[in-house]
Amino acid sequence: MKEFQQSEALQRLPDQFFAKLVKKLHTYQQQGRDLINLGQGNPDQPTPDHIVKSLQQAAENPVNHKYSPFQGFDHLKEAVATYYKREYDVDVDPDQEVAVLFGSKAGLVELSQCFLNTGDVALVPDPGYPDYWSGVALADGVMEPLPLLEENGFLPNYGDIEEETLNKAKLMFLNYPNNPTSAVANRAFFEETVEIADQHDICVVHDFAYGAIGFDGDKPLSFLQVPGAKNVGVEIYTMSKTFNMAGWRIAFAVGNPSVVQALELIQDHYYVSLFGAVQDAAADALLGSQDCVDNIKDMYERRRNILATGLQEAGYEFTPCKGSFFMWLKAPEGYSSESFADELLDKVGLFTAPGIGFGEYGESYVRIGLNNSEESLLDAVKRFKAFKKEHVKKPEQ
Repeated sequence: MKEFQQSEALQRLPDQFFAKLVKKLHTYQQQGRDLINLGQGNPDQPTPDHIVKSLQQAAENPVNHKYSPFQGFDHLKEAVATYYKREYDVDVDPDQEVAVLFGSKAGLVELSQCFLNTGDVALVPDPGYPDYWSGVALADGVMEPLPLLEENGFLPNYGDIEEETLNKAKLMFLNYPNNPTSAVANRAFFEETVEIADQHDICVVHDFAYGAIGFDGDKPLSFLQVPGAKNVGVEIYTMSKTFNMAGWRIAFAVGNPSVVQALELIQDHYYVSLFGAVQDAAADALLGSQDCVDNIKDMYERRRNILATGLQEAGYEFTPCKGSFFMWLKAPEGYSSESFADELLDKVGLFTAPGIGFGEYGESYVRIGLNNSEESLLDAVKRFKAFKKEHVKKPEQ
């Protein structure tokens, strides 16, 4: 059979980290192993009933059986603006400052294609969400890491970045609450980010995927709450985590009008907009009762507490989880992130994500997801304790 050569753009793509993880998981599952999957970031609960019913009703509307407007329905963009005003006291122009996205992943990849030419620099968090890399690769850009270190609260230290690099940079990706470290950003950091971006003409892309999931009474800060943020960038907000709508593939870019315009332009050439019924249901979710969101957040906090208590009792080192639905666990002495993940899987049936898959500075950690029942997490705690007792060598005194 003739084999056709892939484009240079496709050849530049990094290996899909999560696809490799899933393949490894399936291999063990096919062997009939008793496993607990802590490795993926897929919400385990269904979408709230009232949102599903909204979709069902909207699907019966013949208007939604036709092509929807290329750039999305006005009433959905207005709902996004209302949501941002209610939740964050941020004024948003629905006509100029909201782009409807086919899930946040698509928008994050498209942004590099919108603003990077060959050789242009993007500042990318390390460790960070691997699909940032994909967009930069497709655009033939150059990635410069923003190291996220424990001693800095997993926030980039802009003072460590060369001035030449800042002058070359066109994009900066940030993500708080953070995947994979679970860190949150404070106002002072976002204020410094706006200052740096304005000074060096850098477009900031804040990935706010876990914006609704903050713990201990603290609500995560929106980048757009900081004065000047809309002048230097956008925030990407997805319905996936806030409303358990991961499979619905709907998100938004909110902020700088020129960035919104660029996203809508590239999407005009890729798609006709989302199924209208999905847009109607998303608008209802944003405008309706947020009790379901509070319930989801409380559920993750209970799960975090179970794991945190158990891991602490077992003597593991981990970063306090302040937001997102992940925990960032340090590998015991003598283990790399991959060897620790492999041993957990092989010895006690715990599937975790090795930190090296999120970048060089993710080495020596594994990411644990909170997307399992409390009963399952209690079982996971027992397995972590068993692993520590039976397989981790105590440091020599």
